[in-house]
Amino acid sequence: MDSIRILERLIAFPTVSRDSNLDLIGYAADLLEASGVACQIVHGADRHKANLFATIGPAGRPGVMLSGHTDVVPVDGQNWTLPPFEMTERDGKLYGRGAADMKGFVASALAICIKASRIALRTPLHLALSCDEEVGCLGVRDLIEMLRAAPQRPLLCIVGEPTNMQVATGHKGKLAARAVCRGREGHSALAPLALNAIHLGCDFVRALRDEQERLARDGDYDIPYTTVHVGKINAGVALNIVPNLCHVDFEIRNIAADDAASILDRLRAAAVRIAEDAASIAAEAAIDIEITNTYPGLDTPAASEAVAFVKSLTGANDTMKVAFGTEGGLFSRDLGTPAVVCGPGSMAQGHKPDEFVSVEQLRRCDAMLDRLLERLTDGWP
Repeated sequence: MDSIRILERLIAFPTVSRDSNLDLIGYAADLLEASGVACQIVHGADRHKANLFATIGPAGRPGVMLSGHTDVVPVDGQNWTLPPFEMTERDGKLYGRGAADMKGFVASALAICIKASRIALRTPLHLALSCDEEVGCLGVRDLIEMLRAAPQRPLLCIVGEPTNMQVATGHKGKLAARAVCRGREGHSALAPLALNAIHLGCDFVRALRDEQERLARDGDYDIPYTTVHVGKINAGVALNIVPNLCHVDFEIRNIAADDAASILDRLRAAAVRIAEDAASIAAEAAIDIEITNTYPGLDTPAASEAVAFVKSLTGANDTMKVAFGTEGGLFSRDLGTPAVVCGPGSMAQGHKPDEFVSVEQLRRCDAMLDRLLERLTDGWP
């Protein structure tokens, strides 16, 4: 089955992360099982969403895994000129939510799995489809637990996030957290007798900006250093009430040279100092930091066999690193499976209205996976 026609079906499933992806997973399973490929469905705790894992080829041997997520970001509030959950083909581009991020790769991976089912592979081909990647690489963790207990783990993972078919060896890790700043409420006319939690929050934001100044650099990234970012502040009830609570949501996206836990330790120490200084006004002053999500970075050595193999499939001479996170870091850390990121389209199109992947990019991905199939038929490695 052609990857473009599969992509058309995939885009039609509105698998926004807040909603179920079961219909899409069911479609993928039906497609594979019609070709004789057995699928394992790994449900989440509430059975509202699921991951899929399939293997084509000889049992009892590790193979190459193609990894893609099935969820997409919302379209709410975006000015789409084309229907987001209906593929539109126009001027060599395929439009629809998830076309680039990353149903284009998923379509190509499903197409190659169907083709592989008709061939005698000497090295297996694995397919891993996940849920809830867009909300912090959450869903794939159930799949990883299943693979951790399996007798064989994949030799290599190709994560098909959009890289314009360039070979990416790394990405930053991410730690998301919330600083809960507690002060003392009061009437705004008597503000100096209270402790404004927003002021505590602002002092903590200053500490975040100071931390940003001291961080290391890695020139392989577009943004060549760890970033500390405040994305949301919630506080206050009414203008004439001094607020006693302020939430500061922030994240750390760290390069390999920087340890996110060490950065967080320094921020906790800064939070303690800020609260201690404020305790002279209100003894209950406090800033507590809660981690809300974390996933590791990826730093596959550019000279590794895994990278050389993927470069041989694409014809690439160089490698790159990407700014966005992927599930590759989890596969690498938790399974010991080297991961490389390579897929059709550009993340510059991701998360935007009128998202698209070009036909040319999708065909280049199809060609890469065709070459992969040839190598697995020959018995790589």
